[in-house]
Amino acid sequence: MSRRLLTIAASVFVALLAACSQPKAPEAPRPPPTASAKRSVHPAEAHTDEPEEHAPLPKHVRLSAKVIKDAGIKTAVTTSEILPATLDLTGEIAADPDRSARIAARVPGRIVEVRFKEGGHVAAEDVLAVLESPEVARARAVLQSTEARAHSARLNADRLKGLEGKSLASGQEVATAAAEAAALEADLAAARQTLTAFGRDVERVDGATARIALRAPITGFVLERNAVQGQTVEATHVIAVVGNLERAYFLARVFEKDLARVGIGATAEVRLNAYPQDFFEGTVESIGKQLDAAARTVIARVLVKDHRDLLKVGLFGTAHVTDTMGARGTRRLVVPIAAVTRIAEADTVFVQQPDGDFEVHPVTLGRSAAGRVEILSGLREGEPIVVQGVFTVKSAVLKSTFGGEE
Repeated sequence: MSRRLLTIAASVFVALLAACSQPKAPEAPRPPPTASAKRSVHPAEAHTDEPEEHAPLPKHVRLSAKVIKDAGIKTAVTTSEILPATLDLTGEIAADPDRSARIAARVPGRIVEVRFKEGGHVAAEDVLAVLESPEVARARAVLQSTEARAHSARLNADRLKGLEGKSLASGQEVATAAAEAAALEADLAAARQTLTAFGRDVERVDGATARIALRAPITGFVLERNAVQGQTVEATHVIAVVGNLERAYFLARVFEKDLARVGIGATAEVRLNAYPQDFFEGTVESIGKQLDAAARTVIARVLVKDHRDLLKVGLFGTAHVTDTMGARGTRRLVVPIAAVTRIAEADTVFVQQPDGDFEVHPVTLGRSAAGRVEILSGLREGEPIVVQGVFTVKSAVLKSTFGGEE
């Protein structure tokens, strides 16, 4: 029986060994995935490197008559002219001293409240800080005491004056009382002046302490803050510097050899390193009288106007000042710099067509001076371009690229 089982087991082993040695049949090729299968790919496995498609910029845009009127859109015909030569002067922005203020404590004390932040906007008469000061309390007490004594002295002088008419008081007594009343009234005026110097906002806390409010004298931005709650300060301590930068100065450095080329009243275009696509119109207001011995330069103060709150004290840049002795260049097509904007990394102007549409014209710019810039290509002489309300037309162009989406 055992031999028979061994024979059967050997036969099974040989059959299995023969089956394993047979070559595997090739797999049938898989069919390509269907459209529905492609859509079912997991988002994590999807290809994300392909750029999104955007609508191309339109060549024309139409605005209603109401929008044109409300936005103040105006056009002007392009002309050819010769731009004056310019001199490039480096410098930086500084606040106008006549439009700046340093707010001092005016009295020794302790800061108990601070209501402003550096870089923030404040309006004239805004409370910046509250100061607690025993000296103010003493000044207020002196005022009240002197006021009471002056009032009493005046009543006494008047009483004696009446008694003198009845021969109940001597002339000497009357004169002495009147002099005392006059002296106390003078002391009262001085006490009031002392308290007024501390500010009109004096609030009594207790008999030994009073609080005063320190207010901003002008509207502007806080350029410096030197106040912390709980800080003890002296009367001369400046808690804040406020400056109005609607108009500021560009301090341009003029080399000694170029002084003859810069004149007071010359126009300038200031471009700052922080905003290379923006320019600020300016005028040379004054030229310094002292030469820097080390740099061999003189400071020319160029008055510039801010827009969009871009000006910041200390920003560096370059002023392109009209050269009073420069040679005249070649006559070219020129437009106001304000008529040029940037769309899709290209300098662009908007030309109004006979049907009222505004056409987008990419242009190549040349030299700029006196608020105007040369157009090397992209425009023809006599074309009406938008010179005011450019931002409104640009916004309409960019909005149309989104296919009317809100």
